[in-house]
Amino acid sequence: MRLTGKFHPTMPAAETLSPIESTLAIALFAAFADGDRCEPERARIERLAAELGWEDLSVISRRILMGKLSLAAAVTGLEKTGDREAAYELARAVCEVDGDLSADETSFLEELRGLLGLDWETSRHLDDEVDGLTLAPLAPAVGNALETPPPLPAAAPDQGGMILRYAILNGALELLPETLATMAIVPLQMKMVYRIGKAHGAELDRTSIKEFLAAAGIGLGSQMLEGFARKWVGGLGKKMGGKKAGKIANQMTGSAFSFASTWAIGHLAVNYYAGGRRFGTAEMKAVYEPLLAKAKELHSRYLPEIQQQAQSLNPAMVLEYARGGREV
Repeated sequence: MRLTGKFHPTMPAAETLSPIESTLAIALFAAFADGDRCEPERARIERLAAELGWEDLSVISRRILMGKLSLAAAVTGLEKTGDREAAYELARAVCEVDGDLSADETSFLEELRGLLGLDWETSRHLDDEVDGLTLAPLAPAVGNALETPPPLPAAAPDQGGMILRYAILNGALELLPETLATMAIVPLQMKMVYRIGKAHGAELDRTSIKEFLAAAGIGLGSQMLEGFARKWVGGLGKKMGGKKAGKIANQMTGSAFSFASTWAIGHLAVNYYAGGRRFGTAEMKAVYEPLLAKAKELHSRYLPEIQQQAQSLNPAMVLEYARGGREV
């Protein structure tokens, strides 16, 4: 599903939002639903807004945190059924990205369903669709012929080959139009970290992976939100022209972001788990940032492979990758 409607360069003073503004506002409500309104998450949203050249994202975030924008007002820009369903899917994915729903998140989603006017059958279908991606087991499926990871290329040090495959796949997913493709990126990153940890004798679950990423300053909810923001705002930017459009990330920028973040997270995990988990928060961040910078430079080198993989992917394959039926 894709959002429709016009993009507003500046947020209006009245409580009338565009479909994009409404959807990102709902996603922000979802990110804050568990009470985790920590500074790293807010800082990431502010940085994303600056990179996209869209100040409204940080404005909406501040209004929510200050209690000046209600959830009821946030849904006002979603008139089309497809837009309402897409917004609900994203909200549920953000809530579930780090594991099962908390009581606060469950309550938030119930309120959101009512405000969006989604009937039980529709919401159940959307719940099942999202759950199949975000709550899929981290370990390979039992009986999966690819349960044992394929051998790494001879030239790849340690687990570099596997990490590169995940990075290329996630970069390719960002080139697909389907909402579910972008939704699969963070769960695939978690599967990658799980495999790296297991290779070094660490049995991980979603909570431990979330803590590992948080130590490096990576919030799962804001990262998933970032993927959608880049895709939606970037796509609209192509139609705007002028200087404003030049500031807005396009589809290729989203691919570079997903490739780079996956590659950097993978190599950070190797450093962390191979080193006996002795890194502190400051050390984690000091290692991650240079890795991310290097990964951004690598994107252009692997862009032909990313584009080729994107051409071979379809929604069914995306689900197989996320659910463990197809190994990376």
